[in-house]
Amino acid sequence: MIAIIDYDAGNIKSVEKALEYLGAQYVLTNDADVLLKADKVLLPGVGAFGDAMNKLNKFGLVPIIRQIVDNGTPFLGICLGMQVLFDSSEEAPGVEGLGLIPGKIVRFSSDNNLKIPQIGWNQLTLQNNGKLFKNVNEGDFVYFVHSYYLKAENECDVVATTEYGDHVHAAVEHGNVYGCQFHPEKSSSVGLTILKNFVEM
Repeated sequence: MIAIIDYDAGNIKSVEKALEYLGAQYVLTNDADVLLKADKVLLPGVGAFGDAMNKLNKFGLVPIIRQIVDNGTPFLGICLGMQVLFDSSEEAPGVEGLGLIPGKIVRFSSDNNLKIPQIGWNQLTLQNNGKLFKNVNEGDFVYFVHSYYLKAENECDVVATTEYGDHVHAAVEHGNVYGCQFHPEKSSSVGLTILKNFVEM
């Protein structure tokens, strides 16, 4: 059973539909006991870093998430759900992230004449043999919506990158913690392959 963390951060329906398409059993919950018993846990999210952390704290989910990760349960953050896995974000100075992976979230450069937020499809460059990217090809396109991007502290945690004026760390794997800045649930067959790889771990 996959548990999707419900913390009022949007974007749940498209994730649910993707899991249903894959035939995966899931539950949408913020109940600690259910989350801790799940085989895998997924943290989606759209919106602002500070708001997301406030909601995770309001629902008492921060220590639960840390316990899930400590237990070795596969844990996947998507978009904003990936960003909060890290230490901090320029979007919310002074707000602490979950700190599960070393790194920070930074704003796109304003001098590259590209639209911010980045909205649309972009190509992936793969590295470090990511488990999420089995049967995904170099140069495959996935769908992004974001104004801030990840700078991971350790290159060994980065399994996919993309270019959008800046060099973007697009996906990470750190032990049993996984993250995608893009939306696999909105990325057609490539995204479904990535989610299938997570479901089958």
